[in-house]
Amino acid sequence: MNLSDIFNSFRKQASKNDAPDHWVKCPKCNALMYYKEVDTLNSVCPKCNHHFRISADKRIQLLADEGTFEEKDSNLSPNDPLKFVDKKSYKKRVEEGKNKTGRISSVISGSCQIGGMDAELVVFDFAFMGGSLGSVEGEKIVRAINRAIERKCGLVIVSASGGARMQESTYSLMQMSKTAAALKKLSEHNLPYISVLTDPTMGGVSASFAMLGDIIMAEPNSLIGFAGQRVIKQTIGADLPEGFQRAEFLLEHGLIDMVVNRNDMKNSITKFLKLFSKDKK
Repeated sequence: MNLSDIFNSFRKQASKNDAPDHWVKCPKCNALMYYKEVDTLNSVCPKCNHHFRISADKRIQLLADEGTFEEKDSNLSPNDPLKFVDKKSYKKRVEEGKNKTGRISSVISGSCQIGGMDAELVVFDFAFMGGSLGSVEGEKIVRAINRAIERKCGLVIVSASGGARMQESTYSLMQMSKTAAALKKLSEHNLPYISVLTDPTMGGVSASFAMLGDIIMAEPNSLIGFAGQRVIKQTIGADLPEGFQRAEFLLEHGLIDMVVNRNDMKNSITKFLKLFSKDKK
């Protein structure tokens, strides 16, 4: 085999289709880093602290104690009461989401322990239809709340959503009041609800349960708001302040309680679960 053959063989083995991406470019500071540098820090840029989006499975892995997460209600699937069709049918979009994520819902919910404390954990999967809130997602959240009441433990919801699911129209909007009413029951039992906002948390999710936590924490620089910036700017006819709708801006204006690095999130949640547990006793 001559030198040319060796080179062509190596190039084929290292093709984009066959080889993993070993380099990552940070969208914030433009630093080019070896993938393991970022992966070791759970997808946080070591140069500027930018938090890359991560999967729902990774989120559960980071928060739940190893081997304790037991998924619930995974069999719940959306129907199509309105027979909705835009560029594609709703059924087609659900099928695409299932093929992409292996799930039939944008919410994963289950029982687990976090730092040795019993908890109900709900995590949004943005990869499934933009983490949109539909009737199934609302039902899963309410069932998680009811389990927290039964188990007398805290509830943690990690939001990553574009908002209410337009394909379900009013059925989707009803989930906002449905989840809020269920959280009132949790409060009446003096049980804690910790809301974790990640990039992005928008629309009907931010306008309901995401902002109703006893403690509301967010990852750095997460996009959090109701309407998009362009819509707001057109409505008020004025330029928006720098950093508008970012986690730090919301913290400065008293809309959330704290901004927490992803790698400190589990420790922070554990401390609050223990604190509320002591208060309950």
